Amino acid sequence: MEADLARKRRLQYLIIGGFAAVAVIVALIVISQSGGDDNGGGGSPSNLRGAAQVDAELSGIPQQGQVLGDTNAPVTVVEFGDPQCPVCAAFAEQIAPELIASEVTGGSVKYEFQPYLIIGPESEPAMTAALAAGDQGRFWNFLQLFYRNQGAENSGYVTDAFLMSIAEAAGIPDIDGWEQSRNSSKWDSVLSDGTNQAESNGFQGTPSILVQGPNGQRALEGFGLGEIRSAIQQVS
Repeated sequence: MEADLARKRRLQYLIIGGFAAVAVIVALIVISQSGGDDNGGGGSPSNLRGAAQVDAELSGIPQQGQVLGDTNAPVTVVEFGDPQCPVCAAFAEQIAPELIASEVTGGSVKYEFQPYLIIGPESEPAMTAALAAGDQGRFWNFLQLFYRNQGAENSGYVTDAFLMSIAEAAGIPDIDGWEQSRNSSKWDSVLSDGTNQAESNGFQGTPSILVQGPNGQRALEGFGLGEIRSAIQQVS
């Protein structure tokens, strides 16, 4: 119930923000909730979509763990999210690429992801698999590709086979090392820290955005690109 309310709030924020692509976002959410379509994705390990697009969006941008972009950038955009969240998936496909292209590639902004797992039991193995990809500099490739192939929440789609297919398509060089890492207890503290940070900033849904810089920080109620850009200017 709480997760349903949180997602409804985030969808309201999308609409209030006046995105030109609202209809596309709503369609993506419906597809995610229904477990995908006949064109691939939807939790299918045998027919992934979006690998080339994700590679192109992230090409040449440095990654270190959960951080995308120059780690010395003065401003940080922090997204608190859940890999199973359908609104997060819509944000990842419709908003994040432009945020990355316009703000991160120039070196003045870095983009950080923090786990805030509110959907259900399949969120944790999905998240630890992404974190393990970060050991090899492929966190964002894994996460963005996972979102583009997200299945229906807690439907059983987050299997070893599905995660392996995402890892391989994301270009993780050492799959055996990734396999060992994703099953490690070392990620427990990362998961709890993300939740603690989200709750300390008053967030109740995913995705939620925190913008930090030399002149303070802004916890955003919505997450339109214009709102994020405005916060970046305010804290710079």
